[in-house]
Amino acid sequence: MKKLLLLFSILLAGLLVLAGCQNDPVPEDRLAAYTKLWNERKFDQMYGYLSADVKKKLSKKEFTERYEKIYKDIEAENLKVTYKKPKEPEDHDDKENVALPFSVKMDTMAGPVSFDQKATMVKEERDDQTNWYIKWNPGHIFAGMQENDKIGITTEPAIRGEIVDRNERGLAMNGIVAEVSLVPEQMAGKEASIVSQLGSLLNMSSDEINKLLNQPWVQPNMSVPIKKVDPAQTSLIQKLQSIPGVAINEVEERVYPYKEVTAHLVGYIGPVSAEDLKRLKGKGYSSNDEIGKRGLEQILEERLKGQGGAKIFIKGENGQDTVVAETPAKEGETITLTIDAELQKEIFNQYKKDTGSAAAIHPLTGETLALVSSPSFDPNKFVYGISSEEREALEKDPRKPLLNRFSSVYAPGSAMKPLTAAISLENGIDPQKTLNISGKQWSKKGWKDHSITRVSDPGKPIDMQGALIYSDNIYFAQRALELGNKKFPNGLKAFGYEDEMPFDYPIKPSKIGKLDSEGRLADSGYGQGQTLMSTIHAAASYTAFLNDGDVLAPSLISDDKTETKVWKENAMSADHAKQVTTMLKKVISDPKGTPHSASKLGIPLAGKTGTAELKSAKGQNGKENGWFVTYNTKDPRLLMAWMMEDVKGKGGSKYVVEKMKPVLKDYLK
Repeated sequence: MKKLLLLFSILLAGLLVLAGCQNDPVPEDRLAAYTKLWNERKFDQMYGYLSADVKKKLSKKEFTERYEKIYKDIEAENLKVTYKKPKEPEDHDDKENVALPFSVKMDTMAGPVSFDQKATMVKEERDDQTNWYIKWNPGHIFAGMQENDKIGITTEPAIRGEIVDRNERGLAMNGIVAEVSLVPEQMAGKEASIVSQLGSLLNMSSDEINKLLNQPWVQPNMSVPIKKVDPAQTSLIQKLQSIPGVAINEVEERVYPYKEVTAHLVGYIGPVSAEDLKRLKGKGYSSNDEIGKRGLEQILEERLKGQGGAKIFIKGENGQDTVVAETPAKEGETITLTIDAELQKEIFNQYKKDTGSAAAIHPLTGETLALVSSPSFDPNKFVYGISSEEREALEKDPRKPLLNRFSSVYAPGSAMKPLTAAISLENGIDPQKTLNISGKQWSKKGWKDHSITRVSDPGKPIDMQGALIYSDNIYFAQRALELGNKKFPNGLKAFGYEDEMPFDYPIKPSKIGKLDSEGRLADSGYGQGQTLMSTIHAAASYTAFLNDGDVLAPSLISDDKTETKVWKENAMSADHAKQVTTMLKKVISDPKGTPHSASKLGIPLAGKTGTAELKSAKGQNGKENGWFVTYNTKDPRLLMAWMMEDVKGKGGSKYVVEKMKPVLKDYLK
């Protein structure tokens, strides 16, 4: 019995020893826990795993701040520290230290970084307990880093791509401007006078300048940037240079050579906002960057912005540098537009004080040659630093120079009648069939408080050709009624109405509006009612008359793969397209046609004018917008659609024709 008890005691002691061994900490578990904290960036908790000799050299604050600062400076993202714990841990009971492998991966401002390392685990007794601790060294931050080494970072800004026209004329360029600065200590007690004088020349308030001078980083001997100005303003620069404390330096900046002419099309850039950074997180932007704020600068931001270069390196104590990661700067793409900047300029200059929009395209290729919005603004002012007064003046200007009119839609008036004619032909209406209409006003039997008025009474039955020449509202109203509220809108949709145009610049889709009454359907037949159209769509829709009935998709960006693309195939038959062109040629050649004066240019033209009445109630004396859409029929290379607002009292749509004639002459002669 005693022998059995002795044997049992020995077995029990063995089991207790074995159980104790199994509960002893192992280095594999400790490193696994440490790397988990590392991945979570809990550096303060990682410090508790460090060996005693490391802690003597490095405080918890120093350890934590070192990791936090380095990771922040290099913009470390997607950190992944990996240690693969073996399924069967080794027996380390007789060892005082072991080396276990781990790997580190992360994305940085200079590109991906990855390296393999080994952690030396040492067995230490603390508070009567034995455990494994990490003999940390700077090589855990980056492979090869030594005790007194530092991390160095250099950056190279991205060069923004430029925007040029079809002939490589600059529309948005990287140029040189004059930066006006103030050195506080050189103002010698004349601060108020100098600030006032400077503000007067730069169109800035004293508060705006003082706010810049009082920024937290400003020191008395520092040059504080106030505003950028056009270096061509030599007189202004000379006056600025005579002011004590003013310094003027040349700096690189975005410039827009065509100023107001292409402002709505090209747009401008500006400083990245906090909202921008939040929206673009992970796309390589910093608070010091500039970003497209409007127009193509904004639309094509991804292609234009380029990529900044960066290098992260270890600054060795011995004077040698070791590169950790490096990404060279990449220049943004230079984008060539189909636009002819000089044609755009000539069109814009014809608008002068008129408001409206214009589009010009090549009718056989769809290349957009001009997109004009008038009035406009100088985008350079936004880059130089527009004052609050200047911005407020633009925003409150009743002519709305900040409104992009070429991307907006308007009632097309009679400029839409060729589309109604095309839809009528497609639905079997005989163009030779005449309508016998008497007088200038007509109302369908049964209508109440609704009638349709035409400009003149030809005094005879009128066919489709005559209706286009006389621009007869009643004829096209009756044709729309004959087509009905299914065939007519379907015909408009065949030309792109209610559909988003496949274009490199967002254009509002043209609208048919409600056709819930015969009156609205009739009014829509001659471009009134609720129909709305952009000038670029008006131009695109007329391409069907020269392309066998296909509506071309206008293009804006030119590249090696640029080719003619069809947006709406078979909007009408080739035969009907030729018929409409023949009729539109007569609209110009016939003395009774509104655009007849254009025939004196000696250029074979086809086209149609339009006058859209804008009034919110029947009988109201509203404003009128004038249209003219035309193209040359012999060697077609220019199709233009112009809309000018408020032409009443100026000659109506004839005013638009007269404005367009010099452009037609210069471009087509």
